[in-house]
Amino acid sequence: MVAITVILAAVIAAFVFGMASGISKTKAVAATARQMGTSILVTWVGGQDNAMVSNYNISIMNSSGTSALIVVPGNMVGNSTTIGGGIGSPGQDHVTVIGIFSDGTQQVVLDTYV
Repeated sequence: MVAITVILAAVIAAFVFGMASGISKTKAVAATARQMGTSILVTWVGGQDNAMVSNYNISIMNSSGTSALIVVPGNMVGNSTTIGGGIGSPGQDHVTVIGIFSDGTQQVVLDTYV
């Protein structure tokens, strides 16, 4: 009984003193990536928070160390973005997509090797 009272008091204190604030909600959006020759194709799958996406930042680091950063607009569900210019390499290329949301938050949407 004492343990339950102590735990309950700790939870109440966390809310009263503001310790529970500042935790942001994880956004639900998704993208996929695949390599097509020397190009990389990123497809926007979307999700329940798709309407909140302002932009996507696509970062690609190929196996030879060459990198590229591309910014594309949000709300492109079902569409694909092709990153050409020979950025794709015969080895594994690291693709990272970061969603920039209208509330100012950022979240990694995709982090994969193709």
